[in-house]
Amino acid sequence: MEYTTLGSTGTTVSKLCFGTWRFGRETGGVVETDREEAYDLLDAAWDHGINFIDTANVYGDPNGTSEQWIGDWLADRGYHREDLVIASKVYFPFDGRGDPGPNDSGLGRKHIRAQIEGTLERLGTDYLDLYYIHRWDENTPIRETLRTLTELVREGKVHYLGASTMAAWQLTKALWTSDVEGLERFDVTQPMVNAAHYDAVGDYLDVCADQDLAVCPYSPLGGGLLTGKYDRTADGSVEAPDGSRASLDDMFEEYYASERAWDVLEAVEDVADDLEATPAQVALRWLIDQERFTCIPIVGARTPDQLSENVGAVDLELDDEQFEWIDAARSDE
Repeated sequence: MEYTTLGSTGTTVSKLCFGTWRFGRETGGVVETDREEAYDLLDAAWDHGINFIDTANVYGDPNGTSEQWIGDWLADRGYHREDLVIASKVYFPFDGRGDPGPNDSGLGRKHIRAQIEGTLERLGTDYLDLYYIHRWDENTPIRETLRTLTELVREGKVHYLGASTMAAWQLTKALWTSDVEGLERFDVTQPMVNAAHYDAVGDYLDVCADQDLAVCPYSPLGGGLLTGKYDRTADGSVEAPDGSRASLDDMFEEYYASERAWDVLEAVEDVADDLEATPAQVALRWLIDQERFTCIPIVGARTPDQLSENVGAVDLELDDEQFEWIDAARSDE
């Protein structure tokens, strides 16, 4: 495994982050990753040297299941808490204690305060390394949110702050508010970024580059499209293996299967053939090698074998010509 500093922070993380959003998640009545499978995946991540784990308070059915399983695994294995960098999130309605009430969502002080305590309890820790706001809250002043998060940092419950999906102007407003008010600022972001979905968040990434924010993209493989395991049918739809993301998610084609995505996949497959690697490894390495900002993809493998394949990305080297193949496919309209 290769390691890097988390943006401008003083914390060192693996160049791949392991995402646990599938832990306990039910889709169409199917549990995507059960408890035993979750333990196997966490064991594999540990064995591969991945020290960066991403979760959220709403991952799993009921919400909180992912955090609980991570905490249980850490306690059962007896690993030292300091050997892991753990990130979680807050914003969405939380149903872990029943139907969400009127204050069980958003980024107001009451909800953040309640959720950080639940997150820490489930993880079995007294601090988070990284706490993201999962979305922008239009109903709560960003000043209130940042003041509350700053309190958590100063109390030692959180080390660093992160921001997930939002508009570039919202991220800029949050950073400006932190600077003007003397509050903690975001050091890490988590947008959806992959080789086929980059320009759509270009302004957001410009802010990250200018402000030296680390980028930890989710869906770095385009929901699995960039692994090459999906085929395109004659009518342009996606032919997916049983149990795959595309077979379970009715919105897959709308989110991921654009004309550009298929062009990018072809280029990624060409580079993979050139390197005797897999498309997934090439797509991940393309992100890791971004020069404008520290980029640490979040991989959400479903099996230890898939995770092992993803980890192989750290051993690749893409030359300028191979980057150009992918960039040319990305720029085609």
